[in-house]
Amino acid sequence: MGINERLLKRDREALSDVMKLRFYPLIAVSGKGSVIKDLEGKEYLDLNAGWAVANTGYCHPKIAGVVREQMEKLSFNSLISVMNESSINLSEKLIELTPGKFQKKVWFGHSGSDANECIAKIVPLASGKPRIITFVGSYHGQTMGSYAMSGHPAQSKFIGSGNITKIPYPYCYRCAFKKEHPGCDLFCLKYLEEHILKSVCPADQTAAIVIEAIQSDGGDVVPPQGYLQGLQDICRKNNIFLILDEVKVGFGRTGRFFGFENWGIVPDVVIMGKPIASGLPLSAVVGRKEIMDCGVALHMFTTAGNPVACTAGLKTIEILKNEKLIENAKNIGDYMLKAFKSMHRKYAVIGDVRGKGLIIGIELVKNRETREPADQFAALVAYRAYELGVLFYYAGIHSNVLELTPPLTLTYDEADKAIKVIRQAIEDVMDHKVDPAKIEAFAGWACN
Repeated sequence: MGINERLLKRDREALSDVMKLRFYPLIAVSGKGSVIKDLEGKEYLDLNAGWAVANTGYCHPKIAGVVREQMEKLSFNSLISVMNESSINLSEKLIELTPGKFQKKVWFGHSGSDANECIAKIVPLASGKPRIITFVGSYHGQTMGSYAMSGHPAQSKFIGSGNITKIPYPYCYRCAFKKEHPGCDLFCLKYLEEHILKSVCPADQTAAIVIEAIQSDGGDVVPPQGYLQGLQDICRKNNIFLILDEVKVGFGRTGRFFGFENWGIVPDVVIMGKPIASGLPLSAVVGRKEIMDCGVALHMFTTAGNPVACTAGLKTIEILKNEKLIENAKNIGDYMLKAFKSMHRKYAVIGDVRGKGLIIGIELVKNRETREPADQFAALVAYRAYELGVLFYYAGIHSNVLELTPPLTLTYDEADKAIKVIRQAIEDVMDHKVDPAKIEAFAGWACN
């Protein structure tokens, strides 16, 4: 038995299945930029960025440098009881970056899950209203409050909180109301205002509406023009907080610092996580002072906001701006989206292509007329691409969307390689060159 097989066996025997979502048998050893290596030294172009975490690329030397320096100066203190300058500096920077002339404050955690948990706990308390509206297909986290707010089918095994009402996301390719955009005149907003807020989840009892600017794990769904602006208008008119979950699409991924900036709206609260510290555990919530100061010691974690993670967060923001990674995300993303839309015209298995910047979804279907999801096909394409040296996962409420969220350091040459390999992987699966037995041990979302 080789070292790779031994490690796979040790992983199976030692690591709990409840923390696994595996798509292929990759054991990562090192990484640089958009490339990671396995035990045998094989290089893979990573279009995952670790679920959209490594926006500045793997092992950025400036991140490594400030982390090393901070560890040698002050490796840790608990922000809940002792202050540190790094956390104050990062708080001020995040307040500066989020739009809105109202007074804001910052909370720190470890992940998107505990950041969304913060919202689930404090927004009803701050507003005096118990209800929250979220969206079908949303993915807000794995703690119970964030889990309750989520609407992804992979999170349907636990019973959520009774104060959450879920409504359809504006998923135009699979409209819940069987309408066509733009002729629908954004009927989904009318449904919210005239039905949900009047009879199901009354406006005078609704504290907030929580939405992803682009619904990521739900299938990389980009809302139609006018939707987020209209949602903001409804919230303002009904005294409801508008909360944007930017955990996956924030920090430059869409070609703007925050995803919602593509639509010019001003949220009351912004939730951040994943790429905020280039891989170190850190999350943040930036919101109106009246929300963030609604009590004392309500949602705190011993290691959250520690000086090492906050120092990495500050350097991450600096790198995104100084190295023009946000502009690169837009330019490379536009380039790839154009190529995949061309591919859409050639392959009937591609039902839809959508995205903004470097978050791109390629939805696969068995039949373009019925739009029946091709979930196994998606799993096989992801596995075949892995064999060919390119990494990505599949996502979506039907597990049929190839999701591309590469590091924002991606180059045009790397983009060309990604496009070429994805095309070949699709053709190889169409030609039955990939054995379905290969994916049986790597069920991905199907394991849920």
